Amino acid sequence: MQPTLEPMADLDDVYNLKILELASDIPQSGRLAHADATASARSKLCGSTIEIDLTAENGRITAFGQDVKACLLGQAAAAIVGREIVGTTFAEFTEVGAVMRRMLKEGGSPPQGRWEDLALLQPVKDYPHRHASTLLVFDAVDKAIAEIAGTTAPAPASP
Repeated sequence: MQPTLEPMADLDDVYNLKILELASDIPQSGRLAHADATASARSKLCGSTIEIDLTAENGRITAFGQDVKACLLGQAAAAIVGREIVGTTFAEFTEVGAVMRRMLKEGGSPPQGRWEDLALLQPVKDYPHRHASTLLVFDAVDKAIAEIAGTTAPAPASP
């Protein structure tokens, strides 16, 4: 007996109008003149990159800047993060990143609350080669948080 395969998300679900709208207007674009940490991430598969700067006080992000040269999915994720990240604690952001990784890699539930727009990226779970570019902003911010906190960032998304 053949195993039953779940259908993949249609590309129209992945590249929908809302994703296009998010990617066209990325909040917090541009670099910070004085950052507590700067980090970058790159997708080896497609070459998408992001460079971020952040400042923090008492474990809470107080300012954020980003330079995004990524595919549509990376841009959309960066847009949502750029809109929501200021005021976020390190612990909350780390948890949102973990939820995103589980959503894409394990079919987990999407983030909730003010991060719920990240659910728009849930159809990407069916396209593993797009995971790394979708998670770029999370990988870069995790590195910056680790630098400030003096810890080690989680492993980045593969290719």
